[in-house]
Amino acid sequence: MSKLDHILKNNIDWVNSIKAEKVDFFEGLAEQQTPDYLWIGCSDSRIPATQLMGLMPGDVFVHRNIANMVVHADFNALSVIHYAVEYLKVKHIIVCGHYGCGGVRCALSDDRFGTVDSWIQHIKDVKHLHREELSKLEGVAKEDRLCELNTMEQVQNVCKSPPVQDAWERGQELHVHAWIYGINDGKIQNLQHSISGPV
Repeated sequence: MSKLDHILKNNIDWVNSIKAEKVDFFEGLAEQQTPDYLWIGCSDSRIPATQLMGLMPGDVFVHRNIANMVVHADFNALSVIHYAVEYLKVKHIIVCGHYGCGGVRCALSDDRFGTVDSWIQHIKDVKHLHREELSKLEGVAKEDRLCELNTMEQVQNVCKSPPVQDAWERGQELHVHAWIYGINDGKIQNLQHSISGPV
């Protein structure tokens, strides 16, 4: 017996629960992909994008990486944004950070972490950009604020990306939002940083 058999059984139980509500759900899902939302979030295993928004498979196109980053040299993220905007015609791009983010915690440290240091440097750049505000905070308050600031900076990066700029230039409806998730209470907060046109 495989150590992963319980996951395969969970899958069958999940399929049966979905089919109990809508018999032809998966047949319809296989026909097309028309999500209104692109979610750019952290790879943290405690943050299941679709479930925490109360949505179903097919409702959200998802990209995840450490600390929900949108780096201009990251062709993976840019390709996801391009596909979502150009071909899926999503109307909303949600960049969702979370409190207690390990990537942000690493960026606040002077320690070395190996390969991930190159990625974390982008968060350190955000920290440097907001050094005056962050210097007035300590401990968890400082970490939480950097989580928020990092998320808002990534929204700016999304808005400056060629796929988003091109979409706005041709008049496509597209809104980019900054949200943050609390792992300790399961709630999403709107950071009141949404952009709906050229930056």
